[in-house]
Amino acid sequence: MAVSPSIPRPRRWDIPFCRESDSEREMTDEDVDRLMGQAPFSQIDPAGFKKTLPLRDILKNDARLVPFQEGDIVVRRGDWGNTAFFIISGSVRVEIEPPESAMPATMLGRTERPRQTMFQAIAQLWRNHHEPEFRSQAAQMDDRIGTRSAGESTRIFLQDVPAVLDQFRTATIDQGQWFGELAALGRTPRTATVFADGPCELLEIRWQGLRDIMRHDRDGDLRAYIEGVFRERALATFLRDEPLFQDLTAEQMRRLVQEVEFETYGNYDSPQPFRELAKLGAELNLSNEPFVARQSEYPNGIILIRSGLARLSEKHFNGHRTVGYLMPGQSYGFPEISQGWNCSSAVPLRYSLTAIGYLNVVIVPTIVVEQLLLETRAVRAPAAPAEAGLGHSQRSSSVAATTKKEVRIADHLLDFMVDHRFVQGTATMVIDLDRCTRCDDCVRACAATHDNNPRFIRHGPVHGQHMVANACLHCADPVCMIECPTGAIHRDQRDGLIVISEQTCIGCAQCANNCPYDAIRMVEIRDAKGQFIVDDKTSRPLMQATKCDLCQNLPGGPACQRACPHDALQRVDLTFFETVGDALQS
Repeated sequence: MAVSPSIPRPRRWDIPFCRESDSEREMTDEDVDRLMGQAPFSQIDPAGFKKTLPLRDILKNDARLVPFQEGDIVVRRGDWGNTAFFIISGSVRVEIEPPESAMPATMLGRTERPRQTMFQAIAQLWRNHHEPEFRSQAAQMDDRIGTRSAGESTRIFLQDVPAVLDQFRTATIDQGQWFGELAALGRTPRTATVFADGPCELLEIRWQGLRDIMRHDRDGDLRAYIEGVFRERALATFLRDEPLFQDLTAEQMRRLVQEVEFETYGNYDSPQPFRELAKLGAELNLSNEPFVARQSEYPNGIILIRSGLARLSEKHFNGHRTVGYLMPGQSYGFPEISQGWNCSSAVPLRYSLTAIGYLNVVIVPTIVVEQLLLETRAVRAPAAPAEAGLGHSQRSSSVAATTKKEVRIADHLLDFMVDHRFVQGTATMVIDLDRCTRCDDCVRACAATHDNNPRFIRHGPVHGQHMVANACLHCADPVCMIECPTGAIHRDQRDGLIVISEQTCIGCAQCANNCPYDAIRMVEIRDAKGQFIVDDKTSRPLMQATKCDLCQNLPGGPACQRACPHDALQRVDLTFFETVGDALQS
């Protein structure tokens, strides 16, 4: 009888953040001593940490020291942030241009793919090369960048740093300062490119380690520092993304940055409210959702969503009913301020705004809006009365009946989407039950693609004729990542999909417990001979997390969708109302 192999149960720090290479060596006790002897780590009381999670171990296992040469690109605008950086020595440069005039994609080692016109598409029929997959050697790389070896990896660097500094506006970040922490903690894309301004040494720390340090920082010095840095370095860029403020002068923007207020509702690192959302949402009495603004009250400013999810609702009999939602990058309150400005009476808010789980907002006071926008430019509110009180955004839609196509989402459908938090899903599996014959070809195709074990369950909440299956939604704000101790579940740097590393997953089940959609499964793992791999101490099979990865390695896309013989299954971006209307409207 075959004996199952046994190994020690994986632990959080079995695989430290850094691996042995020419440029990235494992942290030593001497390295930790050096860090503990300088601010801000010297100002943090180690006694405030748990014995099982001491500050020294966090620095030793969740961080690494990385040297950079002049011109090395440290992070690029648009990359998904999972780590923060602290400058040990030297300095770096960060671009401060607005996105439209920032460094071009080719200068960051990416490719630019302009949309073809109809005539260009037709001309391609006779302009294509005879050989398939032709590549022009002359156009492989922007001549302003180069590549060089850095241990086991290859880095992109800027060939002529002085020319870059002359052409683009940059700011210097010196020794002893942080950068990248906002994207790391918020699980959002980097908003600027950072490159080395000469030889420098950086401490790179996983966001799990930074989170644990912030949790146990009794005086809150690090948290206050990060908020201050956001106001100093990133707030202007954040405000520029709001169409209302894009035309402000430099002086007006400086005043705006000084006057705005930060507010947080809920706990940013606690995903538990989302597990209860579906149960509590049906009653919709909002007793579990903190109010950011209340219907019928007068606006105290424009509310800009920085992170999290907010519900727009209106009074309905003895309760409330959902009329929309707001996500990061969207705003609320300007129409009422604009319509009430310079009138005999102020205009009250048409809807209430509440926080679903955690929510971080930036508030621009009404007096600032009136002086910077209304008095100087006479900005007018939207003409359509139906749009009063609704959010503005660069996204296609934030609430019902606000798109150019006038997509109208039924109230019961909107409640279904928001209460189950499906509005976060960028690749939600939606099954038309009228078309579905329950043949399970989709499940078999998924199993055949993933080691004979399907990564989803053909089961889930039903609305009308449509079912949202228990498959990963690849959320815009994935709460499953919050408690992962090793960073095994993360955003893929290439396309932003939520994926799990088999090498670093320790089977703690935190991601599965935190997922609001039951889309992550814990499975018993086996060796190549099919034997269960067991814990050498308990002799129980070891578990790892699995989930849908959208078949990212297959050229044809998700196998489940391609295998459906009746076109009953589709992947839908539920963050946009146009796709919602096409997929879920009966």
